[in-house]
Amino acid sequence: MSCKYTFIINPVAGRGKAAGRGRSISHELAGEPAAQTCWTEYAGHARELARCALSSGKAVIACGGDGTAHEIANALAGSKVCLGVLPAGTANDFIKSLDHGFGRDFRPAAYLRAGETAADLGRVSAEDDFARYFINSFGIGFTGLIARQVRRSGWLRGESAYLYALLRVLLGYAPVKMHIKLVTPDESLEIEESVFAFSIGNGRIEGGRFLIAPDAAIDDGLLDVCILKAIPRRDFFRYALKYMRGTQIHDSMVLYRKVRAVEIVLQAPTVMHMDGEVFENVGGRVRVESAPDAIRLLR
Repeated sequence: MSCKYTFIINPVAGRGKAAGRGRSISHELAGEPAAQTCWTEYAGHARELARCALSSGKAVIACGGDGTAHEIANALAGSKVCLGVLPAGTANDFIKSLDHGFGRDFRPAAYLRAGETAADLGRVSAEDDFARYFINSFGIGFTGLIARQVRRSGWLRGESAYLYALLRVLLGYAPVKMHIKLVTPDESLEIEESVFAFSIGNGRIEGGRFLIAPDAAIDDGLLDVCILKAIPRRDFFRYALKYMRGTQIHDSMVLYRKVRAVEIVLQAPTVMHMDGEVFENVGGRVRVESAPDAIRLLR
């Protein structure tokens, strides 16, 4: 790969919607010597293609959903090669927290003229030498199970997929016991809680419309932790409405902090997600920390 701008298209993103968008991108960029398009063929391929562009490229543009951007961000983290996000996925959450100048149609030619900005990532480490970045959001327990169910509900698209997954997971769900250590700019706080929902935002939005971290900024050097303590399942939808408005952070059953790092100790394995990418059987100690200015973005 010798082109300055590599557009990586994930044709299965958005339940296949990205395939049509990808054909349009390829057509619009035909004859543009500075750009090329590549199509992913399997899970993890976007990360491999992005690595190939590191030596000579200026930018890699993720044409898919948040999962596609997640893979590419993990290849570009710490480099001078920029990440661009051309949304064509199910929820497209990260782009909603990026102050960009692409308008609403996200024409590929605009990415060739875009400026650059530095942004933070979240860095996750766990047992068995697990280490990975997320660009928008992290969840463990309830939201991890929802992300897994979304993957399994291949016949639904958009926000309806998240609503269906939420309802399926809620049936029979029990809060997860956690020991949590929060390292904020001013203090270190340790709590032992049964947690209904544990989320961390670098961006503000998860699942299409849920403001898990309404005060988050992708360039403040911090992550926003939102912990919903154990509540009766019958009360969940009242809290879901608060999450949609971002008002849950003022509720006594919610702990919301800006942190440099957080450590979680799980008593039993559960499901974790990063940017909607699912990781099974996560247990023991999990550390999440802010990685300030770890990636450069086109905007």
